[in-house]
Amino acid sequence: MSGFLDACLAFPAVLFSFALLVVVAYWLIVLVGAAEVDALDGGEGVTSGGSQGGAAGAFAAFGLGGVPVTVVLSLLTLVAWFVSWCGVVLFENSLVRVLLLPLALVTAWAVTRVLVRPLRRLAPGEEGISRNDFVGRVCVVRTNRVDENFGQAEVTSDDGSSALVQVRADDSVPPGSLTTGSTALIFDYDAEGEFFRVAPYEAALDPRSTPG
Repeated sequence: MSGFLDACLAFPAVLFSFALLVVVAYWLIVLVGAAEVDALDGGEGVTSGGSQGGAAGAFAAFGLGGVPVTVVLSLLTLVAWFVSWCGVVLFENSLVRVLLLPLALVTAWAVTRVLVRPLRRLAPGEEGISRNDFVGRVCVVRTNRVDENFGQAEVTSDDGSSALVQVRADDSVPPGSLTTGSTALIFDYDAEGEFFRVAPYEAALDPRSTPG
């Protein structure tokens, strides 16, 4: 037991050990009904009523969206702690232990990205608005640019709810065509990359828009 605790308190495992204690405490609170699983506003906002932003938007950009933020944080913390703890147990060299930190973070991201894919099917709100429902809609760019590698836009559903989604433009779209406040047409969804493909579009041409 002493060896286990020593490893938990050694660098870099100690950085995740305290975070893991917070995660465990949080889920104990959830189990007794004193908190909700999505207390930090998880999900992508594509299948729920609210806009996606903050941590949820950041996670979505790294392929970790679609499930509550608390679930993503818990998985990231658990995997990072386990990798760093195993490294501390196996290696005593200080330089190797320093290298364990980026290794633990990258491994945590990769493993969590794989795990959240099946969890998306269980996420609340999956029976609501699907991603495909946004194809054919006009969105408003919310980032300083949209290109083949970067971009976010806000799209509104029929019930008036909005979502901040990941968007990409083909390389045929002239640079500078899609900037903050620009309107674009969503014409496809890339399931592998988890983003919508968009093209410049005049909002006035949208049949769903209302005059004035």
